[in-house]
Amino acid sequence: MSNTTFDDLHSRLLRVSEPIAEILRRTQYTPQESSKVSTKDILLSLLPITSPPRVLDEEQSLSSIKSLALACALLSSSRSSTHELLSWIPESLSLAGESAFSEISREYFSDNNAESKRLVVELLPVVLPELKDGIERSSMGKDSDAEDVSAPMARKPVGYAILAAHQLRWFVTQVDEPNLAQVCNLVVPCALTALDHWSPDVKRQGMISFVHIAKNVSSGDLGSYGDVVLDACCQNIASDDEIWIHVVELSVLLVTKLHPNNPRSSWYERIMNEMLGHLERQPRNKERRIAWLTFVEPLLNSLGLFLLAHFRRIFPLFFQWMHSDDAQTVLLVLERLETVVRLTWIRNSPVFPRLVEELVSLYKESSMRKERDEIRPLILRILKLLRQCKRLQFESAWRQYQDDPNLSTVVEYIM
Repeated sequence: MSNTTFDDLHSRLLRVSEPIAEILRRTQYTPQESSKVSTKDILLSLLPITSPPRVLDEEQSLSSIKSLALACALLSSSRSSTHELLSWIPESLSLAGESAFSEISREYFSDNNAESKRLVVELLPVVLPELKDGIERSSMGKDSDAEDVSAPMARKPVGYAILAAHQLRWFVTQVDEPNLAQVCNLVVPCALTALDHWSPDVKRQGMISFVHIAKNVSSGDLGSYGDVVLDACCQNIASDDEIWIHVVELSVLLVTKLHPNNPRSSWYERIMNEMLGHLERQPRNKERRIAWLTFVEPLLNSLGLFLLAHFRRIFPLFFQWMHSDDAQTVLLVLERLETVVRLTWIRNSPVFPRLVEELVSLYKESSMRKERDEIRPLILRILKLLRQCKRLQFESAWRQYQDDPNLSTVVEYIM
């Protein structure tokens, strides 16, 4: 960027930000007293001021762009957030923010075809330290006489950390491979700060950021950070339900990426035990079980025969969930059950007769369900697989059902 461009930058930023300022002034917003944070005031403070600085060098130019970019990140983040600090932002204001960021990118690189992600990568070294600091300032401080920490001891209102975490998520998710691998050393420490925060709202944004990171970098790119993030995942598994879905997705993604051919890794056992323990505490929690059943498949595949060690905890949950009222749970548990049977062939397991019994019971129950045409084919496939892997044991368990007229279709399929 030339000196002439530096001198002209301020007026360009003012022009780009004017639609944001105009809509922002018109938008009604009354911050909740409990939050102690005004998102509108923060946004206004990030927009360029009317009077430019006397001297505008490259460092100041980048700082001006950074501030406006942080405002755009908050506005765009509101589209995927229901948090009270962002939910008041209208769609028109979010769109104005996204449009402004695209225009800033074109102006900065003097290229009408410049992609926004190019500017994001350029800004990360100056944006991330500021966001990390914003999150840390409202993290818990330790009392000098005690090891315990609590939310009220935070140094700044947590709202600042929540907004910074949303901005962090936005910046991280704008960058994908191969660019993300090049900035891992910047991104991961900042995302870890969010993951370690006491607030579930901050943790959630950190986890979503890490899910994106895990999908766009290699295990080598994560380097020594991999096990640190896995440890943070394990510590957050027994956490609030509002972040459970993200913990499960991230834990499965990371352990299967970092230890793809090593089911003996202690991380597999630790993560599986933590998850099963959390599920056992509230097995009837629909959201909790659906999240786990949705994302756990890669973990099951990686464990393979090592799943046998978890049978005594997995199958009681499966047997209970198979008879749930919601069809989504039933279909998911049958899909995961088919995977477990395929991987282990139920070797030397006492659950075999009970499994046949539960599948037959579900087959009969499904006659009254509108989803029976989806449920029954899965049951038939599992029963056939059970017969293939344990023929004698299956026929022994099946003997009591062989003359049941309601199971004639089953007999035709599996025999």
